[in-house]
Amino acid sequence: MKTKNFYVIIMVLLLVSCGGSTNDINNTASTGSGNNTGNNNGGSSGNNGNNQGGGTNSQDWLIPISEVKDGGPGKDGIPSIDNPKFLDVDDPNTNFLTDEDLVIGIVVGDEVRAYPHLILDWHEIVNDEFESDAITISYCPLTGTAFGWESLTNRTKSEFGVSGLLYNANLILYDRNTDSNWSQLKLLCVNGTLIGHKPELQQVIETNWGTWKKLYPTSKVLSLDTGFSRNYDLYPYGDYKTNNDFFLFTASPTNDALPNKERVFALINDEKSKVYQFSKFIGGKAIKQTFNGIDYLVVGNDKLITAFELDSANSNLNFNYAFNDLEVFITDDEGNSWSVFGKALSGPRAGEQLKMAKSVVSYWFAIAAFYPNPIIYS
Repeated sequence: MKTKNFYVIIMVLLLVSCGGSTNDINNTASTGSGNNTGNNNGGSSGNNGNNQGGGTNSQDWLIPISEVKDGGPGKDGIPSIDNPKFLDVDDPNTNFLTDEDLVIGIVVGDEVRAYPHLILDWHEIVNDEFESDAITISYCPLTGTAFGWESLTNRTKSEFGVSGLLYNANLILYDRNTDSNWSQLKLLCVNGTLIGHKPELQQVIETNWGTWKKLYPTSKVLSLDTGFSRNYDLYPYGDYKTNNDFFLFTASPTNDALPNKERVFALINDEKSKVYQFSKFIGGKAIKQTFNGIDYLVVGNDKLITAFELDSANSNLNFNYAFNDLEVFITDDEGNSWSVFGKALSGPRAGEQLKMAKSVVSYWFAIAAFYPNPIIYS
């Protein structure tokens, strides 16, 4: 208990965690955009922490305002990384990572990058630039959820920042073009000028560093040179990841079908979800299933699971898990080899792309709160 309290105190004093206050925004915020008026290109810009909690009019939220909590550090109190620097996989400065450290991986064109959890635990958002795209990577350490989406608001390039607000213990981002608030796990703008808008998703993969290096040995990885002074060797949430009873903020509804902090892979389809336990994929597995009217291929192992939507052009194929420490992750009975991102690397369909499913790795409690009564694969 003393250790846990020590970490919570440190998080508040340094203003670098989501935990610190259990106030809801009815008591703490009274200014901001949230009136559904104004220029889409207006609002705040820059990561200067001068903005007052955006979009706080209780009449303009798509989620219950009583359940939107003030996380404590305030807007941009957890600073996003807006000028990320990267290292080559074989750079000796990557020795801060062990093979078991979790990373968020992305491939955009010919560019391959990984973002370690141990950095995202302290920053939660990376606004990144690729050759042809601007993409925001977000990770919420309290719910264990990561997404990539295009850095656009109303078709205009924008950065995203940490709003300082939480819903169901999950990160609420704000965009710096309009000051609107975006619920990460709902994948929805829930307050502000762009209320009701949905982000354009960019597929990411969550796995450990050792697996990612085998899949993409030419990958770049986010550097510790973030521009901020943080002890990235220290996980800032104590035993939060492993203690099923330790919460800084609660979520509702609850579901005791699985341990609260078990990491699960979740398909998301409208307001429904189906989850897959990593323990069910030991040794590798590829399954085809229909969920909520859509045919899916779910494939992976105990370190990495991914999923694709199937259509009439590919639903007749029989797929196999085929990862052997190379880029090929899936094969089929037609002689095609596919990457973990669903690109046909060789075979008669070389160059084709499977449609990535809307999915996320999450702590069980979070997916069960946002998408109640999820189906559990057995």
